[in-house]
Amino acid sequence: MLRLVKLELQKLWLNKTSRVLIIISFILPFTVIILSSIKIPFFGLFTLELGELGIFNFPIIWHITTFFASYFKFFFAIVVVSMIGNEYSNKTLKQNLIDGLSKKEFILSKFYTIVFFSLSATILIGIASFFIGLIYSSYTEASIIFREVEFLLAYFVKLLGFFSLCLFFGMLLKRSAFALGFLVMTWFVEGIIYLVMETQIGGDLPDKIFNFFPIQSMYKLIDQPIQRIAMTKFPEKTNMAYDYAVHWYEIAIVLGWSALFIFLSYRLLKKRDL
Repeated sequence: MLRLVKLELQKLWLNKTSRVLIIISFILPFTVIILSSIKIPFFGLFTLELGELGIFNFPIIWHITTFFASYFKFFFAIVVVSMIGNEYSNKTLKQNLIDGLSKKEFILSKFYTIVFFSLSATILIGIASFFIGLIYSSYTEASIIFREVEFLLAYFVKLLGFFSLCLFFGMLLKRSAFALGFLVMTWFVEGIIYLVMETQIGGDLPDKIFNFFPIQSMYKLIDQPIQRIAMTKFPEKTNMAYDYAVHWYEIAIVLGWSALFIFLSYRLLKKRDL
């Protein structure tokens, strides 16, 4: 496994564009979280300090940081589809197979790299959230600090699922631009299908079915925290309550999609004439 990851990382690091995108993927969400925790003066009129709003309190900080950090996954999505696009355009895929790398090892090298970057991003966000929480949180009890830490697991699974989908589209279309376009199209198609179901069926069934769709199931892993923040400010408004918890079945759905995308990527490579 380490040999395959090392091989893939060498390829990515030698590519200037991939190297820049990888650095941005790791640094940008980490930097945004740090910057959002400091005082920001607005032309001497007032000072914005998000920490004073209570959003960096434990345990809600795990929810907030993972939700907003997940939006930066698109930078690494470009890296993932480029991993495949460059293999075809530079003909390194065929050369790797000639040099003795099996098709299974080729796909595994991509998958292990996805796992590596997803885990690294999760650890960085976890560390940043932990220390910012220690600085700003009103709660210091260990039972409260580590409550809802499962949002980090959801964040990891979310990245894993999304990058596995990117890998599949990269293998299917062979071109980075086409793969990214297909990724955006999938989001629109899911939305259109949902609207059709809502119109034709109605009730709760469209929502239940929609939550099994690839993109939507990844989004549902970490629900938006804005409503939760509002709930802390207006606890008397019970109509604002909603289920924001991380559920095991949501993780299982995304892991299922991840496994399917990796398997389909392997089947494509196995049957394709190189």
